[in-house]
Amino acid sequence: MKTLDKIPTSKLGRTTELVKTGVKVGGNYLKYYSKKAVNPKTTRDQLNEDNATDIYDGLKNLKGSALKVAQMLSMEKNLLPNAYVERFSLSQFSVPPLSAPLVRKTFKKYHGKYPEELYDTFATQSVNAASIGQVHKAVKDGKKLAVKIQYPGVADSISSDLAMVKPIAIRMFNLKGKDSEKYFKELEGKLLEETDYVLEVKQSKEITEACSDIANLSFPKYYEELSSKRIITMDWMPGIHLSEFAKQNTNQETANKIGQALWDFYMYQMHVLKAVHADPHPGNFLVDNDDNLVAIDFGCVKKVPLEFYTPYFELAIKENIENPEFFNQKMLELEILKEQDSPQERAFFSEMFHEMLSLFTTPFQMETFDFADERFWNGITELSEKYSKDTELRKMNGNRGSKHFLYINRTFFGLYNLLHDLGSTIRVKNFEKYL
Repeated sequence: MKTLDKIPTSKLGRTTELVKTGVKVGGNYLKYYSKKAVNPKTTRDQLNEDNATDIYDGLKNLKGSALKVAQMLSMEKNLLPNAYVERFSLSQFSVPPLSAPLVRKTFKKYHGKYPEELYDTFATQSVNAASIGQVHKAVKDGKKLAVKIQYPGVADSISSDLAMVKPIAIRMFNLKGKDSEKYFKELEGKLLEETDYVLEVKQSKEITEACSDIANLSFPKYYEELSSKRIITMDWMPGIHLSEFAKQNTNQETANKIGQALWDFYMYQMHVLKAVHADPHPGNFLVDNDDNLVAIDFGCVKKVPLEFYTPYFELAIKENIENPEFFNQKMLELEILKEQDSPQERAFFSEMFHEMLSLFTTPFQMETFDFADERFWNGITELSEKYSKDTELRKMNGNRGSKHFLYINRTFFGLYNLLHDLGSTIRVKNFEKYL
């Protein structure tokens, strides 16, 4: 894979790259409409493919929060056309790495020493490059290590990057008015946290220690003396990415074992720690040679305040969803309904979220749940398509829900998708034995 000798770090340099991408996208639309004029039956498939490729190619050279947003969108399989999902999924663990000279220069800048001064051996070619940083193999005192190095300028460019992608997000999610700011502030805050590797090491140690008794789940050890604000050193964990494992696995018992570990891990964090690993994409999990799940990245941890946690999970109970008065009250507490809503808005969003929650909370209402059940996934797809085409919804203000939904919903959609890819059947309340 081609390496990068530099990354645009100034606002002007990054804006220039995005403008180039915008010009390419504009050209794709011109080609599409020209073909459409000649053949009215022309579909948007090629347009989506061309746009997804050009947007991803532009973002992967910028790295940072712009690429992170693409990574987040790749998990929204029912929101975006498949071409975007497939292309943006590459941002999970396959983007151009920094060149060896830039790695040494970056390491020296962030740590005060070159890597060969700290480790017995250090591979300047990365083994994994993602949106915020890339990972290298190293050895010290006979111990195999993974060293994560943050890309230059990532932390400093978050605000300007989000300002550039904000107009796209507003159109995509139908956001209107000043209320949309709370979602962007939440996103900006979490992205800034992800660039603070001292915080990540602290979070990693806290969660891994708390979850150490969960069966078939393991974590790396973190080395604070070899880490800094932009560099993390941890144990090298052998294994293959969860997505690769899911594609090649044919053993249902193994799929259930790994899926159960994943489910218990998330339920324990959510219900006990009230803080959750909010980046559940396949690049953050491995499966080792003993078919154990390995969690390797805790940069994005979302704390769940009680005032959100309580009504959120009260609506995971079927009787509560079916109680109109109770349901309406929780919709207000979760900021989905607003006191100033018109009768039309209140009726529309009450019906919409009742339909969505009745479906999405299905796993919580069972003793066991089969995430390979296509009826469940077809229902999600149909519901997504229904509301994506709803002309009435497009006229209304899409700013619905507490800011905490942004990462909590992302967490559950990501978890559901991983379990679906594995084809796991899980015991819903199994995590309670670790309480």
